[in-house]
Amino acid sequence: MKITYLGHSSFLITGKTNTDEEVSVVTDPFDPKAVGLPFHKQKADVVTISHNHPNHFDLNNIEGKLESDYFLIDTPGEYELRGLRVFGIKGFHDDKNGAERGGNTMYVYDFAEATVAHLGDIGHTLDSNQLELLEEIDILMIPIGGKYTVDAKIAMQIIESIEPKIVIPIFDELSILQDFLAEAGTESPIEKNLIIKSRSDLPAETKIIPLSV
Repeated sequence: MKITYLGHSSFLITGKTNTDEEVSVVTDPFDPKAVGLPFHKQKADVVTISHNHPNHFDLNNIEGKLESDYFLIDTPGEYELRGLRVFGIKGFHDDKNGAERGGNTMYVYDFAEATVAHLGDIGHTLDSNQLELLEEIDILMIPIGGKYTVDAKIAMQIIESIEPKIVIPIFDELSILQDFLAEAGTESPIEKNLIIKSRSDLPAETKIIPLSV
């Protein structure tokens, strides 16, 4: 499995499924004008959308990896493509049940090498039902910026409740990452990408691995 950060809340995740097929997922492809970063063309088998704001939902630079088109997922539910199971979990973009900024779908991707979760622009702590669906994940992608998402403190509460093997913080500014690492009480170098060959590669205790574009 290889995880590459594309900017903002977008990642390219490529890994093997339980049927030994290689599948690529792009999370939250964004409009470059909305984010202020370029978004280069990506080929994907699956595209997941957490919510329909332009900084999380722009398909202009996405094309199918194979001859067929990509499989678009933008609502909660259970899906499967060529052995990759994807679970969409209902959540919100704020801590008022969506009254301020609407809904936010969180996703779990069950790859052979690791189970990955992308929380989109989550704006709240997890309820018991959400936690139950997320408690078996290995790699957690979580926003940490505050204002429009959870901040560093609430992000750490979520991390401690899930206890993933790896945390990939989602951030736009270095100062936001520094505040998060201070809250976590650790230092972590920024990596270019993350490669996991098998579940045996996963650390025994939670490790924070920030990625750069």
